[in-house]
Amino acid sequence: MNMQVTHGVQAPPPPTTMEDMRLPIVMMRDILIKTMFRKSLDLVTDIALALCLPRTVTQELVDMAREQRLIEATGTMSATAGNEMGYQLTDLGKARALDALSQSEYYGAMPVPLNVYAEQVKRQSIRNIQITRQELTDAMGHLVLPDSLLDHLGPAVSAGRSILMYGPPGNGKSSISNGIRDAMGDKIYVPYAIEYAGQVITVYDPIVHSAAESEKSDPNSLRLRRSFDTRYVRCERPTVITGGELTLDMLDLVYNPTARTYQASLQLKATGGIFIVDDLGRQVEPPQNLVNRWIVPLEESKDILALQSGEKFEVPFDTLAIFSTNFHPNKIFDQAALRRIFYKIKIDGPCQKDFLKIFAMVARKKGLPLDEASLVHLLKKKYPEIDNVYANYQPVFLIDQMISICQFEGIPYQMSPELIDRAWANMFVEESEIIN
Repeated sequence: MNMQVTHGVQAPPPPTTMEDMRLPIVMMRDILIKTMFRKSLDLVTDIALALCLPRTVTQELVDMAREQRLIEATGTMSATAGNEMGYQLTDLGKARALDALSQSEYYGAMPVPLNVYAEQVKRQSIRNIQITRQELTDAMGHLVLPDSLLDHLGPAVSAGRSILMYGPPGNGKSSISNGIRDAMGDKIYVPYAIEYAGQVITVYDPIVHSAAESEKSDPNSLRLRRSFDTRYVRCERPTVITGGELTLDMLDLVYNPTARTYQASLQLKATGGIFIVDDLGRQVEPPQNLVNRWIVPLEESKDILALQSGEKFEVPFDTLAIFSTNFHPNKIFDQAALRRIFYKIKIDGPCQKDFLKIFAMVARKKGLPLDEASLVHLLKKKYPEIDNVYANYQPVFLIDQMISICQFEGIPYQMSPELIDRAWANMFVEESEIIN
């Protein structure tokens, strides 16, 4: 089979025969008749689209089901479909479809065998990406970051391993994580579903996976579709972001007992992309337990999942894992866990010069005129109260507060020492005790 390369990533080649599918024959046949039954399809062209298969392979499947007397030709030709022969399920086929649906409700896109998917994961590995300083700087353009931070961040992202970002809250750890995601501009291929041991595991999730530009708007769409296996969706590299809601069971397969199908775990959905764990230490699970769950994937580039039967199997782990915490790493991890995270990067607050740069940039963006006396008051009177500790969130907070006050008072947007004082009062909680 010819390997097609689109946008720097080698595409999965389309199957040309049933044998190329490397799936159990009975599974393929059952998905065919379940799809025809559920979607009321009678033309091979439409069935092929629903199964995400080439028409030739679909015809081979239909012919096999005809031999088994599950499908019959209707004897009528469709004028709207180029005089294409129509097909329908026989009574035996309908009975088999219902029986197959009672075992698994899955129908539609034919799954990709796990070992075939693993080959595609290697072709589009996140570790194949080399990001330049310029690309990373461009993606972080809305942030004011010291060059020393990019010195550490660049090699960490290009390695595609794991990163722990730590430091005081409000300094842009989440924004930096999102900037890393934006720096990865290429496309990868995500399967609708994968198959292991006769079980279907759905992977493509429109909430996580952002499909590439609409093929309908692409004049070369037909050629593009024929160039790769359409059981996959061409997507941006995925980003899964979790925070305080993360629990260990989210990292396992999700079984639907009614449909008798599985849904991929969060980190399986993130394959080829980024998995961001924000606010580590705020989850119900202790952070040590969460990182212990990732030890094998981080070290061996594979994860271990389990079916309902208890059978365990390996799936690729090809993900840039980014952990972000406001706690000092030594307080939430033991040294063995820390050793397994490849890069540890401290994200500090800005220096005074960078703070002023951020302040001016935000003020200009929001239409608040700068006032020298007010800035002097802020730096000489207010910040000494907190030992001159600056944070990236503070300029936005203070400016939004002053704008809100101006709107309330019915005065033009302006900055003054008095408005600085009123905005400052909302940034911190008074230390005095509350008497009940």
